[in-house]
Amino acid sequence: MYVCVCKAVTDTQIKHAISEGVCSRRELFKCLGVGGDCGKCNPHVKELLSNHKQSCNHTLMQNQPSHSILAA
Repeated sequence: MYVCVCKAVTDTQIKHAISEGVCSRRELFKCLGVGGDCGKCNPHVKELLSNHKQSCNHTLMQNQPSHSILAA
């Protein structure tokens, strides 16, 4: 689906950039040009970034070792 019509950028392109390490709207603007013209795509771009950060945080929480309290 097109997220930024002005620059013809799709959600797939944005998700790929995010998975490659882009982590802010400013970086997405520099990389793909999204959000620089009319700005109508900014809410969706923000949502995609937020969803990615939430999934990363969830993965990190799942990968943390469980700590047990050792009796002295």
